[in-house]
Formats: sequence, structure tokens, C-alpha cells
Amino acid sequence: MSAKQPENLALLRPLDLGDGLILRRSTAKDADNLAEFNVRVHSPREEGSQPDQRIGAWTHDLLNGNHPTFKVDDFTIVEEKASGKIVSSANLISQTWAYAGIPFGMGRPELVGTDPDYRNRGLVRKQFEVLHAWSAARGEQAQIITGIPFFYRLFGYEMAPNLGGGRNVLENQVKALKNNQPELYTIRTFTEADLHEWITCYSQLEKRGPLSCLRNSAEWKYELLGKSHENVNRFEGFMIEDPAGQVVGALAIPFYLWGDTQAMIFYELKPGNSYLMVTPSVLRFLWQTGKQRQTEKEPLRSIGLRMGEEHPAYTVLDPLHTIARPPYAFYIRVADLPGFLGTIAPALEKRLACSPFSGHSGEIKLSFYRDGLRLRIEHGRIAGLDPDPTLFWEDADAAFPDQTFLQLLFQYRSLSELREQRADIWAKQEAFALLDVFCPRQACDVWFQG
Repeated sequence: MSAKQPENLALLRPLDLGDGLILRRSTAKDADNLAEFNVRVHSPREEGSQPDQRIGAWTHDLLNGNHPTFKVDDFTIVEEKASGKIVSSANLISQTWAYAGIPFGMGRPELVGTDPDYRNRGLVRKQFEVLHAWSAARGEQAQIITGIPFFYRLFGYEMAPNLGGGRNVLENQVKALKNNQPELYTIRTFTEADLHEWITCYSQLEKRGPLSCLRNSAEWKYELLGKSHENVNRFEGFMIEDPAGQVVGALAIPFYLWGDTQAMIFYELKPGNSYLMVTPSVLRFLWQTGKQRQTEKEPLRSIGLRMGEEHPAYTVLDPLHTIARPPYAFYIRVADLPGFLGTIAPALEKRLACSPFSGHSGEIKLSFYRDGLRLRIEHGRIAGLDPDPTLFWEDADAAFPDQTFLQLLFQYRSLSELREQRADIWAKQEAFALLDVFCPRQACDVWFQG
């Protein structure tokens, strides 16, 4: 659109895209058509595969008004003016995440899809301009999305941090109980009365990783009890109890097999409990659950511990009978890098204070080749985060092309790893030492569904 006709990024009214298409916000009346569209464009494409109606259930759940952070008009829809046919769509789920315990707003674009006959027309780009504007208006400092390789780099995203990963456990590592031997730990279904205990267990995950998704009681109730049965993102929560009936931990599994694998996406114990003691009972529970769900066509073959690249339970496993599953990666976008760095400055300062450079004063001139940033440190505190659009790369202390600095910031790769991957990523010795302290590589696992 020209300067004389600015785009209506709030979509308070439909936006004419030309070629007989309009872009508008969703309403509750769109639920059936949008669910059918999402099932059609997001179902597996393999020959013989069936439409995945669980995606339609997720769409309906987002549009029924029950989601605690999603409104019925939080989808964007591109449709034909003449027929009303939906040809492209996306949405924005608002969440609160934390970086090293510091909360910030996170926007999650989801269910991004376009009818094959309408691809390569820039429809997703138009919708992302709207979603990014919505997210900024809500005060969200970053956006994160899961998706196919490369694509979302087109819209200012970088692949970081870790997404998924874990271990596949084979049957011979599931130790059977001896005759008449009782199960030491019992596992029962989560109820609303368990909410406090659940949050206590979840806090262990929050403490261990560099990023976490924060949820209040209403969001947890929706996540564990509020979704429709067939929602593709519904997970079943369970509480783990000791022989005295005391809760010692919690776990969550999808309500269906992932292929031939019974997956577990969350498993945390309260402090003072041993993974060596509890995990055998958990593995037996997972195997028994998977056997109940298997079909003749697709029998159970493994347990999938999908708790990220690292987890305390992995140390219990026999590596000879465990298959490592490397993580994929989120895509993340930070439009205002100085602003975000200012938000998380206390975490960076804490890392500096615990390093050999405690009390340091100096400056790091960061070049992103097209522009730059000056990070000033005074007596161990971040005193300035000043954009420098004229910083020439040869005058910088470190340089990162494109959005690769986000890989370091979100601890997806160490600076050494990044330098090995890209010849145009470099740092002088002092800057290298400080950046290595500020952003050490750390495995990440986030329960992000919503």
C-alpha cells in the first residue's frame, strides 16, 4: 500500500489485498470453515494419510471463547471476496515467558497456512505484518514459532532456541516387577485439586532451563482440563505418589501415540526425591499405557522421553539401549533488541557477577553489518544499550550477520560454535570473554502449547 493509503494493521476493518482477496480478523462464525481449512492445509501429505481432525478440534477450541489468552478475533483470514472461501490464515497466541526467571511478553504465531493454489503471493507476509503489530501493541517483546526449515527467516526470525529432542527407550530397559512385588510409586490422573502440587513440580523445569513459559492457575486449568478431547495439543497430566500417598512428582503425555512411540513431554520431581528410584515406575507406566493404545497396524516399539536435549531422567538410562533424538529449533524474533536486552539485563549482570570478570567496566561494540549496538558496562552493571546505525563492522568488537546474534542470546549455540559455523561471525578477545559469560550455551526445553 502507498503512503497515502496506509495498511490497517489492527484490521479494524477488512483490508483489500487486490486480486479479489481481503484480509480480515476472525469471528466465532468462522469456526467451522476455519477448522476445515486448517485440517486441509496442515494434515500430513503422505500418500494414504487421513485428514487430521485433531487440528480442527484445536481450531474450534481457540474460537470458542474459553482460551484464557486468546480472543475469537485473534486469527487473520485471507478470503475471496466473491465466494468467502478461506485461502490463507494464521493466528497469534499471547503468552508470558521468562528468560532466566525474568518475565516478558511472548507472541506465538500459529496455524500459519495457505491453500496451495494461492501460495507465493505474499499472503503470509501480509498476515505477519498484522500479527507483529498486534504483538507489539500487547507489549510483547518477542515472537516465537515452530515451523518448517528456513521459511520464517523471511520474516525476521532466527532458529533458536532448542525445540524438542530427547531419548527413545526400548522395551529391554523397562524393568518388570518381580512376582508379587508392589509398585513403589503409583501414578494417577491429575485433578484440579492437584493444581498447587503441579505448579510446584513445574517450577523445577522453570529453574533448570534458560527459557520457560509462565502460566497462572487459570492457564494451567485450561491447559490440563479445558481443551476438547480431540485437540491435537491436549496433554494428559498425572501425579506421582509415594507409598504414603504423598505427591513426589508429575508428568504429562499426549493422549495418543506418536507413531509407534508412547511419548512423555513433561516429568519433574519435587526436591528431595530421586530420579533413580522413581523413573522405573514411570517407565513401566508409560509402557503399559502405550500397549493399551497400540494397534495391530502400529504396535508400540518405544517410549519417547521428549524433555529436551538434557533432563535428569536421562542419567538413569542405559545408553546402550537408548536412542538419542537431537532437538530441532524454534524460530524467534526480537524487533527491539536494545529494549529486550534492557529487560533481561539483571540476568546478564548476575552471570557477570558470578564470573572471573565481576565488577568489569568497558564497552562491547556489536556489529550486525547493517547496523550496530554499543553495550556499556560500569562496575559490573549494564549502563547503556545504545543503537548505533553507523557502526562500521571493522570498528566493532564483535560481529553477527543477519539475526545470528539471537542464537547466542538465547543460548542455542556458544560463541565458539557460531564462529566455526560462520566465517563472518567473529569477536575480539575481550568481547569474546564477556559474551561467553553473558550467554553460555544451555539446553532448553519449554512446554509452549496453549
